[in-house]
Amino acid sequence: MNLKELNQLFQRDLEKLGNELKSYSKEENLWIVEKGIANSAGNLTLHIFGNLRHFIGLDFGGIAYLRNREREFGVKGETRESLLEELEEVKKIVSNSILGLNPSRLGDKSLHDFFGHGMSIGFFLIHLYGHFNYHLGQINYHRRLLD
Repeated sequence: MNLKELNQLFQRDLEKLGNELKSYSKEENLWIVEKGIANSAGNLTLHIFGNLRHFIGLDFGGIAYLRNREREFGVKGETRESLLEELEEVKKIVSNSILGLNPSRLGDKSLHDFFGHGMSIGFFLIHLYGHFNYHLGQINYHRRLLD
């Protein structure tokens, strides 16, 4: 695994997240939950931020962060501008953390065991990228459904 290329993928898709947020015709639509969708785009965005800040920024970059899942799923109505500002922070955190990771550690055992078995740091990073993209797709669908 090439960490520089993995970072490029994260950065590309974090940029896509920003474009999705900017593409909502009405800012209040970011927080609507309807038509069988469990979470708003705003809450999914906050969840992505919390996930990346915790598992990449804190775990791999050593960047202090206290995860607040209540904020991720309970807060409503933060401004689009505040989400975009936080996105810029998250982009830097992800980049600094991934690029600062020693490639020799990719085969080391991850701190986390979400799947009932141990996994390598490289495997976990790929999982985090997939998780992020899953929610990015949900945000895209949410936007198209409402606009």
